[in-house]
Parts: sequence; C-alpha cells; structure tokens
Amino acid sequence: MQARSEEKAERQLDQVFHALSDRTRRGLMARLARGEASVTELAAPFEMSLPAVSKHLVVLEKAGLLRRRIDGRVHYCSLSPQALEDASDWMAFYQQFWKRRLDSLAQWLARDDAEGEEK
Repeated sequence: MQARSEEKAERQLDQVFHALSDRTRRGLMARLARGEASVTELAAPFEMSLPAVSKHLVVLEKAGLLRRRIDGRVHYCSLSPQALEDASDWMAFYQQFWKRRLDSLAQWLARDDAEGEEK
C-alpha cells in the first residue's frame, strides 16, 4: 500500500515539474499569486488565443497547482499551494545534500591550500 502511495506522490511531482517547466505557465502562476482571476483576465497579457491559455491552465490544474471555480459562464482560477509545497520539500532535501557536499569540498580545498602554503 505504501509503494502505491509513493508512486502516486512521484507522479504528482512529475506533473508539477512538467507544469513549471513552461514560461507561460510560470507567468500564469505569477499572476495568480496576486489573487484569483478569470481565465479572460489571465489570458490578457499573453499573445495567444484563449483556448491556448486554457490548455496551459488545464496542465496547471492537473498538476494540482490551481483550483477552478465556475460562476455562470466565467471560470475563475486561484493558486492551490499544496502541490508547490511538496515540490519545495523535495528540492529542499536535495539543496541540503548539495550544500553538505559543497561545504565538504570547500573544507578540503582550504586544507589543501593550507598544506600548499606550508611547503
């Protein structure tokens, strides 16, 4: 059962990173960080059709990065932070790994420099 849960989490993380890999989708998220907006409002700054922007929004929605609310014929979108927090947690783990590795390298280089000066 846990393996199934881990696989689902991995797939979700794949979707998040895929969604974030596109400049337009990152721009849409930046706009949504300021608050809820209609699809038309979100599409306004982009030089693409409304259906093209909608496709980007679907990718963000499937990745769990946004929520959609429908009021009549108007679709409103807002950020959904949990998926982004999960990706941030994943990156924080590897950030600490690389920080430790780079700190070890810096110590080794400093020790090597000190030994070179003694000779």
